[in-house]
Amino acid sequence: MLNINKISAISESVLDIKTTQLFMGIFEDEDIHENISKLNASLNSIITNAVKIESFSGKSGKCVTVYANDNISKITLVGLGKKSKFTSDEARSVGANLTSIANTSKLDSFSIDAGSFELSGNFVQAISEGVVLGSYQFLDYKSKKKNKNTVTSVQIVGNVDADAISTGFNVAQGVGVARDMGNHPANILTPTYMANYAEEIAKDGNMKFTVIDESKFQEMGMGAFYGVAMGSAEPAKMIIAEYNGAESNEKPFALVGKGLTFDSGGISLKPGAKMDEMKFDMCGSATVLGVMKTVSQLKPKINIVFAIGATENMPGSKAQRPGDIVTAYNGKTIEVLNTDAEGRLVLADVLSYIVDIYKPTAMMDFATLTGAVLVALGDQASGVMGNNQEFIDDIKNASELTSEKVWQLPLWDSYCKDIKSKIADIKNLGRNRLAGTITAGAFLQEFVGDTPWCHMDIAGTAWGPTSPSYQPKMGATGVAVRLVYNLIENRSK
Repeated sequence: MLNINKISAISESVLDIKTTQLFMGIFEDEDIHENISKLNASLNSIITNAVKIESFSGKSGKCVTVYANDNISKITLVGLGKKSKFTSDEARSVGANLTSIANTSKLDSFSIDAGSFELSGNFVQAISEGVVLGSYQFLDYKSKKKNKNTVTSVQIVGNVDADAISTGFNVAQGVGVARDMGNHPANILTPTYMANYAEEIAKDGNMKFTVIDESKFQEMGMGAFYGVAMGSAEPAKMIIAEYNGAESNEKPFALVGKGLTFDSGGISLKPGAKMDEMKFDMCGSATVLGVMKTVSQLKPKINIVFAIGATENMPGSKAQRPGDIVTAYNGKTIEVLNTDAEGRLVLADVLSYIVDIYKPTAMMDFATLTGAVLVALGDQASGVMGNNQEFIDDIKNASELTSEKVWQLPLWDSYCKDIKSKIADIKNLGRNRLAGTITAGAFLQEFVGDTPWCHMDIAGTAWGPTSPSYQPKMGATGVAVRLVYNLIENRSK
């Protein structure tokens, strides 16, 4: 959970505020900001004396603290490095570091001087995101909770954009939701739990909410999704929420998430080592829920349909077998060569259903789909591919603005040939060990028609990365929530 529940802006001078902890920024090899100079003068030069004694130059990662007066108990000067290299992502990391410093001192609040940090534009939102994300811990299952996070509120001092602060706060809240959902164990976070949680968000955001139970899948023609769900005692769910922020006749933007709450591999059983991590196989749906949370609070002027295919993949007596053939919602037949390539089967039906019923203007899906993407890109970037370059370019732009890295992979016709089956229309595997991430994308492309579409494989980025500093020390990262909300903002203008 995120411990910080409030960020506010105050337009007072740093000379007039009252705070236990004030953070001020110094860029390397730059003159100190006038706010620091004014405060230093009022405090008999204790700031510049400390800078001189500590040989503090503003180098990134370095800090100097002085004790001030009754109004400002403590001032910490934060090194920001060279100004030319200070990006919005650096600001996001600095925000998380400030929270960490304040927590170490067991403070319940702190203040940031916007002037000396030179906060404007994207930097205001970024530092707000970082401050909140730096307060994340997952302690739900500790019998004795040792919450190291004491800070609950932050104020940014100066003339800053209050809307940017609000956006940063609420985007971070969405990331927190995605992290929490990913970190819950599979015996708690079942498809039913996910559906109930999604309904809570939908109600808060005044969204139309629908859950389609597994018992309806066969009569709806969703044979691919049903085939995966058959082996589990937990009933599968297709979860749909409709947000209307624009005119009712405007077609929606669609977000689709893979929600495998546990993936044993089915009959094609996974190795035992690290199988516990397969609770994270629902992180694509966690991204969708995180964006839902942010949308419910910020209410962008766009129509959006959120969809999740939630199920377990278990080797029960009714589980589908390698070699089975199923029929997807759009009528295509699929030869199931490996039951551990199940996420694409679930998404096949959800994608084709959303295209058929909602006719979206564009559509993204998010899935921890292939181990192959880890080999290709490691844990630093998500793989993306799709059928519309203009849409992909918009996603790349959002990636640049939010520092959530993506890398486009090709979907050439030659790759698409690799999933053709001799006895069905397509098969759920490509050629052995070759282009596994791409052929998974080629499979999904069979179910989107002409709708502009992008697939994002987050198997490398959804859990594990612990840097930059706003990332959690362990567990789910809440990847792509920031990127997708930026994309939504741009599409709603």
